[in-house]
Amino acid sequence: MRIVFVHPNYHSGGAEIAGSWPPAWVAYLAGALKKNGFDDIHFIDAMTDHISHDQLREKFIALKPDVVATTAITPSIYESEALLKLALEVAPNALRVLGGIHATFMFRQVLEEAPWVDVIVRGEGEEILVNLMKAVEEGRYEADKREIKGLAFLDGDEIIATQAAPTIKDLDGIEPDWSILNWKNYIYTPLGVRVAIPNMARGCPFTCSFCSQWKFWRDYRVRDPKKVVDEIEKLVNEQGVGFFILADEEPTINRKKFIEFCEEMIARGLPDKVKWGINTRVTDIKRDKELLKFYRSAGLVHISLGTEAAAQLKLDVFNKETTVAENKEAIRLLREADIFTEAQFIVGLDNETKETLEETYQMAWDWQPDLANWAMYTPWPFTPLFQELKDQVEVFDYSKYNFVTPIMKPKALTRGELLDGVMNNYRRFYMKKALFHYPWRGTGFRRRYLLGCLKAFLKAGVGRTFYDLGKAGYWGPQSKNKVDFHFDETRKIGNAQMADWEASADKAAKAAERREALRAQGKERAVERNAVAGRGEVPILAPLACGGGRQQMEDQPAMPMACGGGKQQMDEFDVPMSAREAKAAADRPLVRPAE
Repeated sequence: MRIVFVHPNYHSGGAEIAGSWPPAWVAYLAGALKKNGFDDIHFIDAMTDHISHDQLREKFIALKPDVVATTAITPSIYESEALLKLALEVAPNALRVLGGIHATFMFRQVLEEAPWVDVIVRGEGEEILVNLMKAVEEGRYEADKREIKGLAFLDGDEIIATQAAPTIKDLDGIEPDWSILNWKNYIYTPLGVRVAIPNMARGCPFTCSFCSQWKFWRDYRVRDPKKVVDEIEKLVNEQGVGFFILADEEPTINRKKFIEFCEEMIARGLPDKVKWGINTRVTDIKRDKELLKFYRSAGLVHISLGTEAAAQLKLDVFNKETTVAENKEAIRLLREADIFTEAQFIVGLDNETKETLEETYQMAWDWQPDLANWAMYTPWPFTPLFQELKDQVEVFDYSKYNFVTPIMKPKALTRGELLDGVMNNYRRFYMKKALFHYPWRGTGFRRRYLLGCLKAFLKAGVGRTFYDLGKAGYWGPQSKNKVDFHFDETRKIGNAQMADWEASADKAAKAAERREALRAQGKERAVERNAVAGRGEVPILAPLACGGGRQQMEDQPAMPMACGGGKQQMDEFDVPMSAREAKAAADRPLVRPAE
C-alpha cells in the first residue's frame, strides 16, 4: 500500500523570514507507520519546493497513491482541501486523509465545505493513523471506521465523529523517520545551517485564551531527556543539522527534565556542533536566573519570550499572568547570560490606537531585546478567545489567519493604519539596531548571529514577502489607505460548525448553573454545620472516619492529581482548568507526569 504525504503549499510573511522549516509532522507519522510495517511511504514538500497544482498533479499520476494524506494549520486549510480535491481527480480510488490542529477542532466546517475529504484524523496522529492504515490495508475500513477512535468523516449527509483517541502515553516509543526529509532544503537563515524542530514535550498546562496547544495535546507529557538528545545527536551526525528549535510551547516548565536535557547535551559535546533556541515564559526565566549561564553553555543561544503586550490590561485579556516589570527583568537577565532575546508583542486589539502602538515601540526599545516582533491579534477559531469575540469578527477567510494580516479591526484604526503603525515600529527598531547595535555589540558568534538576523529581515523586505506586504500592496505610509488584504468575503462559519458551537455554549452555560447551585448548597450546609457546632453537638451527617469514628486522620494522603494539577481528567479536547490553577501547579515541586 503506497502512502503519499503532502505538505501544503501555503506561504505568509511570518516565520519563513528566518528560513525554511522542516515539516516535523511527516517525520513523526512516517516513523510510526514504518515501525508498524508500512514501508512504501513518499513525501512531497509542496511548500518548501513551491510546487504548483499542475506539478502536484504530475507527481500524483507518477506515484499512483493508495492513500494521500496532508495536514493543516488554520491559514493553510484551503490549500490542504484543494490538494485533496486534486487527488480525487487524479487518483479517485485513493483514500484522502486530513489531519492537523484546524481539522481536529473544525472538522464539521471542513467536511461541510470539502466533502471530498474522506476522513479526518482528530488529535495526536501517530497511533490513530496506524490504526486507520491497518484497517485500510486489511480491507475493513468501511466496515470498522465507526469503531476506530479519533476519526471524523461523512456518512451520507451525516457528519460522524468517533470517540476521541487517548493521548500517547509512551512518547519515548515514538521513533521519527527524519530521513524522509530532503535536508538540504531546510536552512536557518541567520546562521546559514540546516535546521530541525525536534520535540521534547507535548502539551502545556497553561490555558492562555488565544492559544490552541493545550487544547490539541490535552495531556502535558515530557520525554526522557536522554532520548531527546539521542534524536538530536542523530540529526547532527546523519543530517548535518547545525541549529534546532524545540517545538515545545514551554520546554522549561519541567525544570528538572530541562536541566537533565542540558546536562546530557554538554556531556556529549554537542554544544560545539549545534546551537538551539526555545520559546518560554517570562516567569520561568526569573525562576531560573541562576541557571541561565548553564543553559547557555549547553548551546541555548536564542529565547523567544511571550511578553505579548505593553499594557498590563492586555496581558490580563490573554490570561498571561505576567507583568510588564517582569518582562523587562527577564530580558535583562537573558542579556547578562549572553542569550539572544526575542520579544513577542501582540497588537491590534479592540482598544489599539496610534498611542498604544507607539507605547509598544517605546517599551521594546527600553527593554532592549535583540529582536522584536509585532504579531497581529488573531483569535484561532477553536480557542476560548474566539468564542468570546466572535461577534466582533468580520473576516472568516482563514487563509489570512497568519498573524501578519489584521483580522481584527481596532475601533480607532483602519486595518491599513494598523499595518502602517506596525511597519513603523519595525522600521525604527531594526534601523537603530542595524546602525548602533548589531555591528558593534559583541564579537564572534554574537555579532555573526545578529547580523544574520538582520540579513533575514532585509531579504524578506526586499522580496516584499515580509508581512505579505507585496500581496497587500503596502509601500510605506503613503499607501496605508490603499492596501488591499484580498479577504474572501464569501467565507463564512459553516452551519454545522455554528450549530456545534451553540450546543457547546448551551452545555457550558448549564454546567455553570450546576456549579453555582452546588456552591450555594455548600454554603447552606456550612451554615448548618456551624450552627450545630456552636451548640456543641456532633452533626448526624458528618462523614465517618475509617473504623467508624468522627475524627479524620491528620495526615490524609493527597488525592491523585490529573495532568496540570486538577482533580478532573480532560474529556475529549476540553481542559477544565483555569490558567491560575495551572500556574499554581507549575510552581509546585516538579513531580510531573512524564511526557
